[in-house]
Amino acid sequence: MISTSAIELPNDFHPDSRIWIFQSERYLSAQDIQDIDELLQPFIARWKSHGDRVKGYATILYNRFILLMADESETMVSGCSTDGAIHIIKEIENKFQLQLFNRLNLAFLVNDSLIQLPLTAVPQALKDGNLQPLTPYFNNTVLTKQEFENNWLISLENSWLKTKLQLQ
Repeated sequence: MISTSAIELPNDFHPDSRIWIFQSERYLSAQDIQDIDELLQPFIARWKSHGDRVKGYATILYNRFILLMADESETMVSGCSTDGAIHIIKEIENKFQLQLFNRLNLAFLVNDSLIQLPLTAVPQALKDGNLQPLTPYFNNTVLTKQEFENNWLISLENSWLKTKLQLQ
């Protein structure tokens, strides 16, 4: 079963470290992951904010999510350093023909499998019983390491979708 408890982010990063999650619309192969990691790791090694090194981390989760993390307890991430992160993600998107910025594609855990649906299809999936209020949802809106560890995989009824979909 997919669980965030199996994910180990570096212990030496502050709980308030910033997180960015980019969800691929397709499954990433082992070769994709290796090639993407070969782009991410040099970026992390040279990531700077106003000339100071950003303590960063990058990983790929469940063959679907690219996670970037910056520990701002040492160096605050500036607009230019955020732009650098967006640039590397766009480079990955173009090189691998992915969609990584479509926030309307949502991921759920159904019968131990990750499924992805466009936001517009979620109401019908609920009506048809394919999704339930307790269905685990990958909440890519988390902003910090602590939020990620506690609120990345949450039930649909505990997510921002509850209000949007008027779940009871």
